[in-house]
Amino acid sequence: MPSRIEFGPDILHSPEESLSREWLETNGIGGFASSTIWGMNTRRYHGLLMAATRPPVGRMLLLSKFEETAIVDGKRFELSVNRYPGVLHPRGFEYQSAFRLDPYPVFCYEAGGVRMEKSVFMVHGENTTVVEYLLLDGPECELEIRPLMAFRDYHSLTRENGAVRGDLMQAPGHVAFAAYRKDRILVPEL
Repeated sequence: MPSRIEFGPDILHSPEESLSREWLETNGIGGFASSTIWGMNTRRYHGLLMAATRPPVGRMLLLSKFEETAIVDGKRFELSVNRYPGVLHPRGFEYQSAFRLDPYPVFCYEAGGVRMEKSVFMVHGENTTVVEYLLLDGPECELEIRPLMAFRDYHSLTRENGAVRGDLMQAPGHVAFAAYRKDRILVPEL
């Protein structure tokens, strides 16, 4: 049986070591999720939901990533990582205690006395990515999650798009988002 892949603070606290390591999850119909072991997207092909709109082709990046903040006793711990010219911000890798691939990506964090895990996996045969957060130990905390939506062909890059709707549909435990009104859907033919 193959051994699982796991990295600890010695790798995770080094940008040179971490940014050269990536993970990939697939759904069996041409869609995928991928990023670095920090969850920092460094390629146009990184994202949490790269959907095959006409399986196995027509790939669109729908969900780029989540900006995640743990709030413990009123104190904010930003768990995400982004690279801007000359700076990494926020610096969530400083709270990342482990990363393992067994069988899917699991990110482990320790911040403010809280230990938590984030798991990312895709549902086989569907353009669905599941991101699950599990509080392992510590005081109660809140988790603030901001989705970064892309809605672009996976070969392209995009900028701000005024045609995208900003409203959300919410139900207990679920949030849904429709990027465009039916008369404004912009899906390029490949």
